[in-house]
Amino acid sequence: MTSCLPDWPNSTDRYEVVGVDVSHYQGAIDWDELAADGHDFAFIKATEGKELKDKAFFANWTLAGKTGMRRGAYHFFRPEIKAEQQARNYFAAVQLAPGDLPPVIDVEDLGKLSAKQLVSRVTRLAEMMEIRYGVKPIIYTGQNFYNRYLAGQFDDYPLWLARYDADEPVTVCGREYHFWQYTDRGKLPGIHGRVDQNVFLGTHLDLVMLCLPPSPGAGPVDLAEEKEKKKKVKVRETMVPKDDLASFGR
Repeated sequence: MTSCLPDWPNSTDRYEVVGVDVSHYQGAIDWDELAADGHDFAFIKATEGKELKDKAFFANWTLAGKTGMRRGAYHFFRPEIKAEQQARNYFAAVQLAPGDLPPVIDVEDLGKLSAKQLVSRVTRLAEMMEIRYGVKPIIYTGQNFYNRYLAGQFDDYPLWLARYDADEPVTVCGREYHFWQYTDRGKLPGIHGRVDQNVFLGTHLDLVMLCLPPSPGAGPVDLAEEKEKKKKVKVRETMVPKDDLASFGR
C-alpha cells in the first residue's frame, strides 16, 4: 500500500486497538505469534485490478482467522479498469463471514481519470460490494490523496487513512476516520521484514460493531466472551508448516 516514510515509534501507545495490513510481500507469517503480541486485526491483500489475486491471500486469510484476530480483505483499485471487472475479481476470491471486517477499496492512483471520474468509478465498486456483502466497504487512501481528490466524498463510508508521521491525519473537510496507518516500516514478532502498522480509533466493542453482523438469531455479541475466545485459541496444532505456505493461493 502507500509507502515509504520513516518509522514513528511511541506515537500510538494511547490506542486500545492495533493491527497490521499485509500481502505476499511479508512472506510466511507466524499468525499465532503476531496475535500473541497483542494485535487485534489484520487487513490482508486479496486482489488487484481485473485479474490479479495475491498469492498469499488464502494462507493469510485462513491462518489469521484461526487466531481470533479480526480480519479484512482489501482490493487495490486500478482506475483504468471498469468497476464491474474489479468487483468480479474480488468476489471470486473473497468469502466474508459474520465477524469479518468489511471489504476494503484501496484507492491511491488517479491514473488518467479526472477526480470526478475516479469518484464515480470507486462509487460503483463500493455499491456492488455493499450489495454483495451487506455492509459498506472501507475506503483506504493516503491523507494527501484524500484531501486533493476525495474530500467531501464517501462521507457515509468507513475511512482508513495513511499518514506516516507522529501526528494523526488531518482532513481538509474535518472528516473523521476509523483507521490510521501510521508506518510502513514496522518490525513485529511473527513477520520477517517491514510491515504496515495501524490503529483503530475506537474501542474493541466499536471494532466488533463495525464487522459483518452475526447471522440472524445468533444473539448480541458478548465482548468479554470474544476476548476470552481469543486467549484460548490454539493454532500450533493446526498451523500449516511454513515451508508449505508457498503452495497456498496458487
